[in-house]
Amino acid sequence: MGLGRLSSKRARAEEVMHLAVVACGNRLDETLTMVKSALLFSIKRIKFHIFAEDPLSSQFEKKLSQWARAVSNKFQYSIYPITFSVGNAEEWKKLFKPCAAQRLFLPVILKDVDSLLYVDTDVLFLRPMDDMWSFLKAFNTTQLAAMAPEHEIPKIGWYSRFARHPFYGVTGVNSGVMLMNLTRIRRTLFKCKMCSCYLGCGVHQSLFLLQNSMIPSGLSWEDLLHPLYQKYKNHITWGDQDLLNIIFHYNPESLYTFPCQWNYRPDHCMYGSNCKGAEQEGVSILHGNRGVYHDDKQPAFKVVYDAIHEYPFEDNLFQSLFYPLQTKFLDTVNTLCGRIPQVFLKQVEKTMRTVYEKKVVRHVKPPPK
Repeated sequence: MGLGRLSSKRARAEEVMHLAVVACGNRLDETLTMVKSALLFSIKRIKFHIFAEDPLSSQFEKKLSQWARAVSNKFQYSIYPITFSVGNAEEWKKLFKPCAAQRLFLPVILKDVDSLLYVDTDVLFLRPMDDMWSFLKAFNTTQLAAMAPEHEIPKIGWYSRFARHPFYGVTGVNSGVMLMNLTRIRRTLFKCKMCSCYLGCGVHQSLFLLQNSMIPSGLSWEDLLHPLYQKYKNHITWGDQDLLNIIFHYNPESLYTFPCQWNYRPDHCMYGSNCKGAEQEGVSILHGNRGVYHDDKQPAFKVVYDAIHEYPFEDNLFQSLFYPLQTKFLDTVNTLCGRIPQVFLKQVEKTMRTVYEKKVVRHVKPPPK
């Protein structure tokens, strides 16, 4: 084998995608189902960074070590305790959802990781994570993170109607799926209006700065978080997501936005379909917020979750996952979110066919010459 071919093969073998998730409370099963969806369809190896409360850590370890035998060479994982590097840890921990603020500290904690995809526990991949990972190559020289808009239509958007703080763009962004270039985040100084008074100024100077200043030289990500929280803690509803919206409101050049089908939520269909990308291409990443995987309010979301949750790795993808999913989805067509089945099924069917074809090609011997 030539040296060039060997080098390119090694480069491909060493290419790893990094995926982070934060799990607290009763989120064990939900998190494992997200991990399973990523493993089922992705092509490159994934390194999972799982931040978990102590009671959950051993349960993650047990299940993931079992999967490692079933899905050999497809993933690695590290499990970390919940830690906050600045400010009051208990205050951060209680911000919005249990432990969700941990995502704000990923650039500080994972110092050796260059880029990372963060997802909430209630996220499911319906196509390879590789496709989301490729958005990193679309970043321009100033962009260092990517998220989807919170809403497509301003008149029904939460931020555009109710927010009591600055937010990104016209409708804000949703942080449940967040792609990050951590190296750029660590190197960047962020503009921060009204943060100055928390950085050691005198009382009168602080009051003046609060009313008038944008810190001219900027703050590092780590130095920015605590003063920003102190300033806005009485004005935010969605916790760390609101803080991210404030950061990117003042630093819009740093954010790349990807289309709604990459973070598809009940809000995109429960008031009528308002994600054109999903109608045309199908859902790429499903985000079942509002607890819809665990109640009967949006059965279209629950059907997808249950199908992936119950699928055993060793079974045939079509027989044990897609066909049961397709059949059960028929029961949801009279609901607002289930009325266009292809929105939910198009990408997952396409992805399964690709995975199946690769397995067939890999195992079929070429005919004798």
